[in-house]
Amino acid sequence: QVHLAESGGGLVQAGGSLRLSCAASGSISSIASMGWSRQAPGEKRELVARITSGGSTIYADSVKGRFTISGDTAQNTVYLQMNSLRPEDTAIYYCRVVGRPSREWANDLLYWGQGTQVTVSS
Repeated sequence: QVHLAESGGGLVQAGGSLRLSCAASGSISSIASMGWSRQAPGEKRELVARITSGGSTIYADSVKGRFTISGDTAQNTVYLQMNSLRPEDTAIYYCRVVGRPSREWANDLLYWGQGTQVTVSS
């Protein structure tokens, strides 16, 4: 079983900052990527940012220049620094991890955290 421990969500005013963190632990052999997706009420879940084990990053256009994703490979931890937050950033942010549950598995699986609420007020 893989556990994704998320933290850092909260309530901030527009223009403020938050730093999300997600630490993966448990039965996982290797991690290909870690990142964050978000889902606002009535909206589909969208990828916000992710970082691969090699350090390459992907950002949604809506957060480029404002959010920065980074990772600590040794600790299986990913961080999302969110600056210049806007009300439209309000959503539940879910940690996502792509990896193998064991060395016997041929393919990667996608794991989701429970989510942490980010609310940005006007």
